[in-house]
Amino acid sequence: MKKAGIALVVFLLILAGTLFWLHNNMDGLVKSAIEKYGSQMTGVRVRVASVEISAAQGTGIVRGLVVGNPSGFKSPYALKVGKIEMGMDISTITKPVVLIRKIAVDSPEVIYERGHGTTNFDAIERHIAKHSGPSGGNAGGKKNGKKLIVGKLSIRGAKVQATAPFMNGRTVLVNLPGITLHNIGKSEGGVPPGKLGEKVGEALKDRLEASVNFNAMARSMGNTLKQAGNLITGLFGK
Repeated sequence: MKKAGIALVVFLLILAGTLFWLHNNMDGLVKSAIEKYGSQMTGVRVRVASVEISAAQGTGIVRGLVVGNPSGFKSPYALKVGKIEMGMDISTITKPVVLIRKIAVDSPEVIYERGHGTTNFDAIERHIAKHSGPSGGNAGGKKNGKKLIVGKLSIRGAKVQATAPFMNGRTVLVNLPGITLHNIGKSEGGVPPGKLGEKVGEALKDRLEASVNFNAMARSMGNTLKQAGNLITGLFGK
């Protein structure tokens, strides 16, 4: 019994030490998780500069998020965000469905690139959908994993650089109207992280398609070049 008591004390000390380590390294753990599972979900490299988590208040700030571009695209990245703020209902953290009160994406920089008959965001969205699977799968392919409900997700102040091969390396700057989504996953009783990423990706892609018309840009540039050619022909009498 004495040995059992000593073993129990040792176990409790180890457990306490582990919990202390987790608490003091929560920011690093969340940062690693975003980079690991974000990269798996999107099929491109995802990097984060820093994460600040306040477990007691249920708040978090992600800084310096960079989402890379799929293979075959020339732009240095698809999405860059200086700051993302999050608020969570702490009482739901141990439950099957976690309630996230808000996700606020502030002033993201987007490079919307067309090439090879598709765009970089189309390619990323397809990979997210494939990763999620037909059953709405979870990140990492785990069954019966955590599900999420997001009360409000907002993307504001986005700046978009649009580019395509016919633009010869040039870009057109477009201000993207704000995006606000409410109660994501509520009607389904929660959605896996992969499905949440898919819904957000669809909303962003739809807004990009509504704001940037590559076909119109190609026609405009073609007309401009034709007008310049006619002017040169007139000048030289040919």
